[in-house]
Amino acid sequence: MSDTTVDATTPRAWVGCLSCYNSGRLVGEWYDAADADEVSAATLHVDAGTVARIDCADLWVLDHEHLPISGECSPAEAAEWGRLIAEVDEWERDAFLAWLRAGNYSHNGLGVPDAGEFRDVYAGEWSTFREYAENLADEIGLLSDVPEEVARYFDWAGWTQDLAYDHNVEATASNGVFVFRTH
Repeated sequence: MSDTTVDATTPRAWVGCLSCYNSGRLVGEWYDAADADEVSAATLHVDAGTVARIDCADLWVLDHEHLPISGECSPAEAAEWGRLIAEVDEWERDAFLAWLRAGNYSHNGLGVPDAGEFRDVYAGEWSTFREYAENLADEIGLLSDVPEEVARYFDWAGWTQDLAYDHNVEATASNGVFVFRTH
């Protein structure tokens, strides 16, 4: 297991013994999600202060925190998600989780995307999508060769609306937006 410091966004998994659960005993412990697939039945029971029986071989993640999935999952799936989230710097984590919620990504067999894909499509955090569109127009020189007298009649609302078809926009906690280019 890793000695990772747990903070407010560290993905965690509550790994439990299925045999104990099915016999009416709740035996399990919280672990860093990235390490969930390394937990053995023996380790789980020692950490929980109980003794493993011979039928205590199957483990399952019965609860989790800060993973972008709902419901129970296998320890392997929790570990995949935990490792993926750990690949993303803490300052990008809110944007990354918003991108995952949007669901516009390709994934492996466990439904886990590639963090590199996130970096390729992430266009930043903006106060509005219109602010992003205006910044993009400046960057690409959209109106650089157009006289000011003509540029003032440019249909910003229409252009921004059309541009939105090629982007996913997710709300931020601070009333702004995360912008992601689509493929």
